This record gives sequence, structure tokens and C-alpha cells, in this order.
Amino acid sequence: MAEKIGIFGGTFDPPHLGHLILAVEALDQLELSRVLWVLTPVPPHKLDQAITALEHRLAMTQLMLDDYPHFELSRAEIDRPGPHYMLDTVQVIKNQFPDAELLLLIGGDSLRELRTWHRPAELLDVCQGLGVMRRPFETIDITELEEILPGISKKVLFVDSPLLEISSRDIRRRAREGRAFRHFLVSTVFDYIQEKKIYR
Repeated sequence: MAEKIGIFGGTFDPPHLGHLILAVEALDQLELSRVLWVLTPVPPHKLDQAITALEHRLAMTQLMLDDYPHFELSRAEIDRPGPHYMLDTVQVIKNQFPDAELLLLIGGDSLRELRTWHRPAELLDVCQGLGVMRRPFETIDITELEEILPGISKKVLFVDSPLLEISSRDIRRRAREGRAFRHFLVSTVFDYIQEKKIYR
């Protein structure tokens, strides 16, 4: 039986409990054997934003994953020059795990915007499925997407996730303002942020 691998990409600036819960729910509901956390050095859609140094994001993400044996940090984007498009990243991972079934884990917002991604039809072809993380009471109509990206409805697998209003941006803002943010993070990531004085 082929191994089922989830691909979970992000800037992880910082990685927080929301990320962790979504990945755990995907692992459980999609019956994945592992989830690869793909840390993006410079996302193409965030070129105009200040992003924390890669070494810190790498360290924080690894600290968060240390207690989860089914989670691994992937270097699929770290070890190659940008720009980093998901199509190329999935192809790199496919070369690493040629016999695996690959499921790209994305949010409902990303599903709606998939048509604007780099060569989305090819991305659909190279993935066996899209694990779409859906919030409570959220309905997503993919009939319109099906017209633009034929076959997408057969690839979408919904993952029901709890409603968590946690964002990396809010955590960074709270840290800058000297407000509480410890409760959004695993303790090792919080300690790292404090020690390195990130987001001050």
C-alpha cells in the first residue's frame, strides 16, 4: 500500500498552535503516514513584506515538530533558489518519494485562489489529492472552479478543523507591543522567541 504524505507549506513566521492543530487534523482525517512541513524562504506573494530570517523560522519550526514523530521539516524549498512555486516543490518531493501518494494541504481561501497559482492545472495533475482545511459552518462551492480546472472536484478532500483565530501576523504584532502571546505557541517556540528577541 502506497504511503500517503501530506505537504503543508508556509512561511511559519512564527509557527503556532493553529498550524499544529490543522496538521494533526489532516494527519488523522486523511489517514496520512506523515506530514512534510515545507518552509518557504521567500513566498512569491510576500515579496513586499518583511520576513524573519530563515535561520530563526527554521529553528522555531523544528522545535515545534520535535514532539511529533509523524511530522517532518522538508528542505524542498530551502535547498534550491527561488522563486518557489508549489508545482516545483511538489515535483521535488515526488522525486524524493516516487511511490508515495501526495496530498497538498491548503486552506479554503487557497482553494478559491488556486486558479491564480503558478500553472494550477499541472499542480493538480502531480498531486493525488488536495486536503482542504475547512472551518466550521464554511461551505465551499467548487463547481465554478471545476469549469476552470476540470477534475478538481475529484481531487478535493475536506478536512474539518476547529475555528481558531490565530495568525502569525497577530503574534508578531503582540510581541512588538509587549502584549501576551505565549498561549498561541508551544513552549519551546515561545522560549526561543524570547531568547533571540525576535519580533521586538
